[in-house]
Amino acid sequence: MEQPLLIASDVDGTLLDTYERLSSRTLAVVRRVADAGVPLVLASGRPPRWIPSVAEPAGLTGYAVCANGAVLYDIGEDLVAEVNGLLEPMLLREVVAEVARALPRCGFAAERIGKHALDSDIGNLVIEDSFRNPWGDGEGMRVTRGEIVGHPAMKLLVSRPGMTSDEMAEAVGAVLDESVDITFSAGSGLIEISARGITKATGLAEVAARLGVPAERIIAFGDMPNDVAMLRWAGHGVAMANAHPAVREAADEITGPNTEDGVAQVLERWF
Repeated sequence: MEQPLLIASDVDGTLLDTYERLSSRTLAVVRRVADAGVPLVLASGRPPRWIPSVAEPAGLTGYAVCANGAVLYDIGEDLVAEVNGLLEPMLLREVVAEVARALPRCGFAAERIGKHALDSDIGNLVIEDSFRNPWGDGEGMRVTRGEIVGHPAMKLLVSRPGMTSDEMAEAVGAVLDESVDITFSAGSGLIEISARGITKATGLAEVAARLGVPAERIIAFGDMPNDVAMLRWAGHGVAMANAHPAVREAADEITGPNTEDGVAQVLERWF
């Protein structure tokens, strides 16, 4: 591949190490990328409010694809530049009812979006009592299930103790029609549901169109099923050695794990 004109990278399990940090080697190559004038786009399941903690140390001020493609966030302006797809209340009610039947004892949460990374006038993450956050950070405003489905959401989260994310995705996929997209970015009993056709690939395509970069000159990195569409869409898709089997199968190349600067190993060919 020629030197890429745009780089897209997942965050957790890809760009960051086990401790959610940018290693010195990865940070150095990210800065050389910036010096070369090549945009580096963070493409994550994270909501916008979880982007600045990664972008600021790396000096990134461009776009981030958030919530698996539902939102395009302008880091430098702290502004939601585009909302590509929301789950509306009627659809949310139908989806939650079907998922609850397929996964007894599951819990629900919803990510909402305002104009900025953190808007005080909305509950960015609303959760019901039975929802279990695999990150264990205690984040989220506790509400009723009716409140969760009562407002548009950029992403619906479902947790289920005692099941893997693969098992959950299979069970839910069997009962939901093609009205939504089901994926996951963590293996410990959590799936993420977005509006139909919304993926990191659609979000990245929006960035590429804004910057005038063709897909064949884009390199993308990822490690979990929510990265598969993006790796297939980009001109060169790179899976981490620690990636889910579906991601490794979809990739053009497999690099080292995130614990060994796998992203840097590839980018150092040009930068």
